[in-house]
Amino acid sequence: MRILCVSDEVDPIIYSPRVKEHFPDIDLVISAGDLPMEYLGFLASMFNKPVLFVFGNHNLKYLGLFRPSIPIPFSAQPVPPHKFGATYISDRVLKVKGLLIAGLGGSYRYNNGLNQYSDFQMWLKVLRLVPRLLYNRIRYGRFLDILVTHAPPYGINDRPDPCHRGFKSFLWLLKTFKPRYHLHGHIHLYNGLEKRESRYQQTTVINVFKYYLLEPSL
Repeated sequence: MRILCVSDEVDPIIYSPRVKEHFPDIDLVISAGDLPMEYLGFLASMFNKPVLFVFGNHNLKYLGLFRPSIPIPFSAQPVPPHKFGATYISDRVLKVKGLLIAGLGGSYRYNNGLNQYSDFQMWLKVLRLVPRLLYNRIRYGRFLDILVTHAPPYGINDRPDPCHRGFKSFLWLLKTFKPRYHLHGHIHLYNGLEKRESRYQQTTVINVFKYYLLEPSL
């Protein structure tokens, strides 16, 4: 299993007609947010594999297509969601390619913009996933394989400023439901020495900024 993970920044190595040469045998694409939907549509067409995504706190032009409660900008109205060939997984738990995957989009609330949440609001979103996670345990013998979020967990790969603060509810989710991987974006990395991976309980937490190739051992 090879999963191409992307987030936050369009990379010319990815946005290239030779992307399949650079990343052969990709089984699944996961986006942790802040990328144009056109970019995800390109990956869907090039790989012809499932593309799963959450929205972050930027590049929200098409958020209303996937969240009916959000007004859709006039320029986005003519585009149906299926045009992009990608599956919106925020606030959902799905089984894809044999993997149990949950998504939670958005960032910590810092200026009351779209797709920003307080700690309390994110706790509510996390708790709404619990019935399906319990079902997974009964049906498949495990709660969750991969958690996909835009923001990181509190105190892990995050930053002290309000915009880039992580969510405490994610720590509880990881501790309680023990996914093997937690993939997030939001925290930009500008040199190869910056830390991408951390360990919390039984979960490997990975910042997939720009791109990251995951070959899960599940």
